[in-house]
Amino acid sequence: MTETNTIDDDGIEGISLKQYAEKAYLDYSMYVILDRALPHIGDGLKPVQRRIIYAMSELGLKATAKFKKSARTVGDVIGKFHPHGDSAAYEAMVLMAQSFSYRYPLVDGQGNWGSPDDPKSFAAMRYTESRLTAYADVLLGELGQGTVDWVPNFDGTMEEPSLLPAQVPNVLLNGTTGIAVGMATDIPPHNLREVVTAAVTLLDAPKTTLAELCEIIQGPDYPTEAEIITSREDIAQIYATGRGGLRMRAVWDTEHGDIVVTALPHQASGSRVLEQIAQQMQAKKLPMVADLRDESDHENPTRLVIVPRSNRIDRDALMSHLFATTDLERTYRVNLNMIGIDGRPGVRSLDGILKQWLKFRRETVRRRLDYRLERVQRRLHILEGYLAAYLNIDEVIHIIRTEEHPKQALIARFELSDIQAEAILELKLRNLAKLEEMKIRGEQDELEKERDWLEKTLGSEARLKTLIKKELTAIAEKYGDDRRSPLASREEAQAFSELELMTADPITVVLSEKGWIRAAKGHDMDPASLSYKSGDSFKLAARGRSNQPAVIIDSTGRAYTLATHNLPSARGQGEPLTGRINPPSGAGFDGLMMGDSGQRCLLSSDAGYGFITTLGELQTKNRAGKAALTLPAGARVVSPAPIGEDAQWVAAVSNEGRLLLFPLADLPSLSRGKGNKIIAIPGPRARDREEFMIATAVLRENDGLTVWAGKRHLTLKRSELEHYHGERGRRGNKLPRGFQRVERMEVAS
Repeated sequence: MTETNTIDDDGIEGISLKQYAEKAYLDYSMYVILDRALPHIGDGLKPVQRRIIYAMSELGLKATAKFKKSARTVGDVIGKFHPHGDSAAYEAMVLMAQSFSYRYPLVDGQGNWGSPDDPKSFAAMRYTESRLTAYADVLLGELGQGTVDWVPNFDGTMEEPSLLPAQVPNVLLNGTTGIAVGMATDIPPHNLREVVTAAVTLLDAPKTTLAELCEIIQGPDYPTEAEIITSREDIAQIYATGRGGLRMRAVWDTEHGDIVVTALPHQASGSRVLEQIAQQMQAKKLPMVADLRDESDHENPTRLVIVPRSNRIDRDALMSHLFATTDLERTYRVNLNMIGIDGRPGVRSLDGILKQWLKFRRETVRRRLDYRLERVQRRLHILEGYLAAYLNIDEVIHIIRTEEHPKQALIARFELSDIQAEAILELKLRNLAKLEEMKIRGEQDELEKERDWLEKTLGSEARLKTLIKKELTAIAEKYGDDRRSPLASREEAQAFSELELMTADPITVVLSEKGWIRAAKGHDMDPASLSYKSGDSFKLAARGRSNQPAVIIDSTGRAYTLATHNLPSARGQGEPLTGRINPPSGAGFDGLMMGDSGQRCLLSSDAGYGFITTLGELQTKNRAGKAALTLPAGARVVSPAPIGEDAQWVAAVSNEGRLLLFPLADLPSLSRGKGNKIIAIPGPRARDREEFMIATAVLRENDGLTVWAGKRHLTLKRSELEHYHGERGRRGNKLPRGFQRVERMEVAS
């Protein structure tokens, strides 16, 4: 059902609230999009920026003029063209004056216009002075030459240009940011020489591909020397879609062992960066940094010094952490959204932007030439009249003195046009002497040559292209400069993990029979001598560093990972391990290991099966652990055996005193599973648990072995172990009498 408007008896029209709200919001949205937030592709300016520049040009504040108070300019802007707050207009003006914000500033400021550290620290407009920069002439130089349309200002008392006749693609050069209703824009700045070269290339070869343009414009060029570390492929994708993100990273070097940051990302604050680093130092999350200094001055606008605690600190890793956690690396959104020459907002690709701008430039130049041709033809027409008057000067003077209507008389006598007659009548007496035939004919010749050139140029697309190219190239030579933001390929920044930030102090982790865990400093303590709760006793211990996790194997073959730096002290009796992990109900703990993630170990069951794995394969963030060792029916976990770098042999012993040695290389490396047979256990004896593998050990070439049976022990030298060599999976040979019930064994170096 459609809603219709109604008119009451008093002639007042009534509309529904829905209609009114929709129209009001739509009108507001379009106003914000078209007249406030988005730049135009033609001159790359928002309305407030365009009005500031035009108002300054009207005040005569060219680059060669004297500075004037900024309040004068702001007053003209808001009084004549932009009826908004003075602070908003002044902030827009400040932005165009900051060389660290604008790649090619449009306003030349005198006084405090802010600093890279605090862009908002500029002085009030009554204190600062300003004028236009020389670069602003590329936007204003052709303004009075019929190049753009003029529209009434907000109160209709004067006119302002709808656009500025930009001679370069300023929308790409200085970029802009803005938030409208339902859309936003984030256009990064670019290098003038690169953009002009790309525009000229596209002018010569309209079928130039985006990939070819990306070879010329390799990326944005911010007003900072920090590196753009986004890959060339990602930048090309941004230019193709008009959307994406860029990353910038600070430039640093080392001096006398210190880290010196010499360039920050665009709009990053040095004091903010130092504050971020200091906060990490105070929170003891950056123990490898000893001191910070800000040595920035006039000669070195950015010089931040980071002093590592020692020469052993990995500076690359430290900076990678700081890149990931501070403003030393920043991400910038790219959204190439702008108002096109058709007056519609839209996100455009790089080649689409350049093609549209070239269309705008071609039309601007054509209008300029048409305007000049009209002026030349008008002047030639007047010069013909002057020449006729010069040749008959006495008669002309007589007609002017004696005729009541001299204009009509002159027109009738010398066949002049109204314009020619008017020009003759407006001549001053003192100029009559200047009407010399040679001068008139000389000016005629020059203007006729110019007229011919203008007509040829307007009549030839090739000549018009050549003219545009010459003008673009001349501007690039005059205002262009080298790229400031280098493009670099860098690895992804990685923040230190909590463990990496911990000091690597030696500790011993102790686990009791009842599953209580604690940690003692150092490696020289005896775990069995610690005090335990009534009915509890020592079971397992592992030695490592406080920044290494502990890996625990439960009686079901599941592996768990536990951070060790925050375990309770060994001075107490510890805490239940089940408060930190979630093992199956009734499970015990049969293995405890510490070391680097690459540390190898032998994981086995007392059924005689096992395999080689690494601590990294056993580690998990899951409190419920991960499946590691598959146990045959009735089998139990054997305490894991660490594998040293030079280990070559595996020793396995059963509770019946059978010992077998075989090469370590015969066992597979797995991440989990049952493994291969290590030592043979007869089936019936294994089912009844009369015989089972009691322990394993991994030996180097010259290591011996000590076996224990009760309080008795036997140490076998390397030569004595030859008797127990065999193939993997054999039963092994019996140990001497008295060691038929082996309880444990250990390597004897």
